[in-house]
Amino acid sequence: MIFGRSQRGKPPVEPVTLKILVAGGFGVGKTTLVGAVSEIRPLRTEELLTEAGRPLDDLRGVEDKHTTTVAMDFGRITLREDLVLYLFGTPGQERFWFMWDELAEGALGAVVLADTRRLEGSFAAVDYFERRSIPFLVGVNCFDGAPRYPAGEVRRALDLDPSVPLLMCDARERESAKEVLVGVVQHAMATAAARRRSVTA
Repeated sequence: MIFGRSQRGKPPVEPVTLKILVAGGFGVGKTTLVGAVSEIRPLRTEELLTEAGRPLDDLRGVEDKHTTTVAMDFGRITLREDLVLYLFGTPGQERFWFMWDELAEGALGAVVLADTRRLEGSFAAVDYFERRSIPFLVGVNCFDGAPRYPAGEVRRALDLDPSVPLLMCDARERESAKEVLVGVVQHAMATAAARRRSVTA
């Protein structure tokens, strides 16, 4: 599909489309980040939290949360005229993790959002992408009132490989969220280039 009008005398640009996952634990801001940057109305599959799910849902630190993603979030952002990202937010609750394999199919890379109040909620996402060799970046979502730690401390707490980028961000702010997405695209492309060099060496 061709987006936008071509300039007079120039052929229309056929953009490259890339798939990026936005993952992490329950309540870390995945739906918020997708909504902050998407240039289309995001597709959301949110449902109200119920009493039946209370024994399964750990609401420590996110007591005001009333909805949860049960399948995925979907959004789109044009980074450049020739580069469009399709964003797929994964469900954060363990009982919906079976969706991750489907969503990860064909992904260039992923953002793992982390919350310093509940860092353990990001361990599963970090492990998931490490095991599948999918390039990822960690975005520490700086919630109001949440403790702030130096990036090195967060990196050690998550036991991240030195090659994995880590950025502080505010998932509510478009420019901050966009910076995270640009970072994961750059990291994924650099990782792909390094793999090609190792194969041809």
